[in-house]
Amino acid sequence: MSHHRTGPDDDVDLAVIGAGINGLAVARDAAARGLRVVVVDRADVGSGTSSTSSRLIHGGLKYLERYDFKLVRESIRERHLLFRNAPHLVHDYPMLIPFYAGNSRPGLLIRLGLAAFDVMAVGRGNGRSRSVSARALARRWPALSTSGLRGAALFHDAQVPWAERLCVELLLDAQRFGARVLTHTTVTDLITEGGRVAGVRALDNRSGERTEIRAAVTVNAAGPWIDDILDGQVASRRLNGGTKGSHVIVDPFPGAPGTCIFFEAAADQRPIFVFPWEGRYVLGSTDLTYEGDLDEVVASDAEIDYLLAETNRIFPSAGLTPADVLYSVAGIRPLPYTAGVSDNAKISRGHTVHSHAPAHPGLLTVIGGKLTTHRALAEDVTDEVLRVLGRAPRRCLTRERPLPGADTTDWRAFAEDFMRSSPLTKAQSRRLLDIYGVRARRVLEIAATDAALAEVVHEESGALAAEVIMAVRDEGAVTLGDILLRRTLIGLGPDMGLGAAAACAAIAVRHLGWDDERARTELADYGAELRRYRPRALTTSAAQRSSDRRIP
Repeated sequence: MSHHRTGPDDDVDLAVIGAGINGLAVARDAAARGLRVVVVDRADVGSGTSSTSSRLIHGGLKYLERYDFKLVRESIRERHLLFRNAPHLVHDYPMLIPFYAGNSRPGLLIRLGLAAFDVMAVGRGNGRSRSVSARALARRWPALSTSGLRGAALFHDAQVPWAERLCVELLLDAQRFGARVLTHTTVTDLITEGGRVAGVRALDNRSGERTEIRAAVTVNAAGPWIDDILDGQVASRRLNGGTKGSHVIVDPFPGAPGTCIFFEAAADQRPIFVFPWEGRYVLGSTDLTYEGDLDEVVASDAEIDYLLAETNRIFPSAGLTPADVLYSVAGIRPLPYTAGVSDNAKISRGHTVHSHAPAHPGLLTVIGGKLTTHRALAEDVTDEVLRVLGRAPRRCLTRERPLPGADTTDWRAFAEDFMRSSPLTKAQSRRLLDIYGVRARRVLEIAATDAALAEVVHEESGALAAEVIMAVRDEGAVTLGDILLRRTLIGLGPDMGLGAAAACAAIAVRHLGWDDERARTELADYGAELRRYRPRALTTSAAQRSSDRRIP
């Protein structure tokens, strides 16, 4: 948060550039091993690529196709650890994989891959894959296209419905170990001394205050922006070759499935998904080469048409059109640059810790990385930081450590007790558990301090005013966008929080020291932030305002 500052004379062991899931995981791991850590990000935690993923914790099935057994084993292990250490956020997620005539991957090949995966995942999954009979398909997935259907298999993977909250919990745990996180603070340049990188200079975006953070090691974990951090300061080959992935969010449609459907697109043979998510459906994703502005990544009309067409093909009764899209989400995968690649699926999804020594000692850049394997990546980075520092190896603590929302000896018993004792409705109580885990009790504590904070601020979700307070005071939110999109998650509903935004800003005025001018500015900035999602609600409200102006 921008109010957690470091001074010019305050040296640290490690400065991390980027507060996405990888940068936060590095901060958590390094701080847990006793290093003094500062993280700097020009926006909010998890506001870049981390919030634009498919929200799936992949065990790595699709990497078997490229014989990347190391990444498959790592993904299976990390998925298992997330089941154990974040049970409120990461859940078992069955997927149906239908086989159609003409698919580039025959059903027999997929079944062999599933069998191999099951062997690798023994003891680290929530069920073996199994074939699905034609009768079962007709009963459970009656709207699935039968044209050319040759069979199907049911596979168990995992989902993190709120990837944003995974980032927040990494932030909270890193802070518990003493790490400091400066959000809405832009790294203006690297501190270089005779080629050596000795930290970063940064600008607080809100106050204009400049600061210098001197660090023995600097880790560039800026995801797709890693080359931008180095540009003009450190001589380096191109490191990032990220591809664009877009998703669309729609309401339930005729024939919508009760489980995730993982199928091959007819247009380009790419595996894509249609999956239930928080009462709606996500269709995705694309995988396109992207050379445009990393700060202006928006799902194109062509991508939206592609996802709708493939969904309509697999579910003939769906009848989806662009008018059905509530909003879209687009981001850039932080993949290694690979010259001359003709198929983006062949680009490695693994990660590399790249040292810029000997030309620029003291600087490491993280290339690649996935949502699923963020913890493993952080362990590798911290191992390398300790080596660069010349310090003895220290045991990694994060394999066994639960995230703050799961900090209880018995998660299931806690959840059952909370549901029984909560004064809220069952739906509200369930939502608090799914978002905050054991920290749901903290929401109720804040709500108990003032009757106004126990009021519902967003009717559809049942979110409480107290959550706005908690977002800022306990979880480092700075802007209205931080509150709505990455803490309370009100902003990820059908209208992207536009109906609740003014009420949330008013709560901040009454309880968090905002004045009316700040509230107006935050509301305008929030509307601007939403434009990259192309929300239907924003277009509708703009059209309504235009219509109102024409009324005599």
